[in-house]
Amino acid sequence: MKKILAIAAVAALSAGVSAYAANPFSDVTPNDWAYQAVESLSEQGVVEGYPDGTFKGERNITRYEMAQIIARMLAKEDQLNAQQRATLDKLAGEYADELANLGVRVSNLEKKVGNLAWSGDARMQYQRNIDTDNAKSDSWTGRMRINVSGQVNDEVSVNGRFVSEMDFKDSDDKDTTMDRIFALWKPNDATHVSIGRQGVALDQTGVFWDEDGIYDGISAGWDNGSFGIEAGYGYLTSAAEYYAVDSDDIASIYASKKDTENWYAKLTGHLGDTADVSAFYLKPTHKLNGNGVANSEAKGAKVSVWGAGTSIDLGGNLALNGDYVQSRFNHDIGHAALWTAGLTYGAVDVEKPGTWTLGVHYVDADYASYALGNSALDLTDQLDYGLLNGADVKFWVARAGVALQKNVELDAYYNFAGKADGIDGSSVEDPDDAWGVELNYSF
Repeated sequence: MKKILAIAAVAALSAGVSAYAANPFSDVTPNDWAYQAVESLSEQGVVEGYPDGTFKGERNITRYEMAQIIARMLAKEDQLNAQQRATLDKLAGEYADELANLGVRVSNLEKKVGNLAWSGDARMQYQRNIDTDNAKSDSWTGRMRINVSGQVNDEVSVNGRFVSEMDFKDSDDKDTTMDRIFALWKPNDATHVSIGRQGVALDQTGVFWDEDGIYDGISAGWDNGSFGIEAGYGYLTSAAEYYAVDSDDIASIYASKKDTENWYAKLTGHLGDTADVSAFYLKPTHKLNGNGVANSEAKGAKVSVWGAGTSIDLGGNLALNGDYVQSRFNHDIGHAALWTAGLTYGAVDVEKPGTWTLGVHYVDADYASYALGNSALDLTDQLDYGLLNGADVKFWVARAGVALQKNVELDAYYNFAGKADGIDGSSVEDPDDAWGVELNYSF
């Protein structure tokens, strides 16, 4: 299709969107039949010319150029009427792959009904686990998550996520919860304020605190693409749910959820397109309960946590990332460090079947360094083993993933070569290996 014809069609689609401009291109004159269309769309920022000031309307338009035009129209979707939006959605579906490469999520990823957007994922997982006594067991589980976002106005949205978890092997019980419900205010691209049940990212790798975990509270941040700052106040709900069990249980670090009350602050730097660096400070406002944890050594402790990390693109599809996190206790445990570093080759893009990734990381965790954690590791068995046996642990993590089909990903992971050292000089058996495999779907 000639570029000038495509522009005329898009101009008809956007009729009614106001624009006023002078002649934008040297090779488009008021006598040209498509002059008004080009003039209007140029003013709206939908079409752009060439560096020499020309439009070149007689050349054939590429699919990528058309996708750029559609992407700019999608940004103005709220100014269109219902019929225009329906036409735009059809175009977005036709150019979905090109839009995905531009980072634009369209109807094949988010199903829109009015001002609501839907998306989700599902997972079937097998894991070969170890427990506190190093005994092996296996699990077959499933999970489905459905995300919904409602646009209140140009700056405010309300977001939620429903999660349903199933155990295919050991139980017929099904657990459905809502692990996200928050209001998000974004007055501009750099600023955000979020209130409610949400996710926060503290470290670069998520080995200490997973962004997919639950944080109940308020967070606010600003990031201009070169430098960012964020702060929050609330409850470490995922850590509370994982550890706050019966008071005589070995895992009762918290007496109740309120004991996870905290505030945090985080700084982030973006070094061009090749590296990110960040640092955070987390301060719980209550003492740890600690009943039963390694002979109650953590009972009544005050703790603060700080960390720093980086992610670096080394080129050639190779990336390096790592974190150092230190939990500072005010008693005999002292300063407990958790650090990880590793390399990843490639990346899985579920929009591109056949893309794949391989990675390996090393994890070194002092006893109690994971006490407030909620790790993004696919298996946390070795971390739990060290925490609940009063031991420092070290182990390797290997991971591989491949996009089998569009929106279908197969992942496998393996924690191996674990070592354990008792903090009181006692002998602790080294943790055994653990592994898992899972099939993930996105929709």
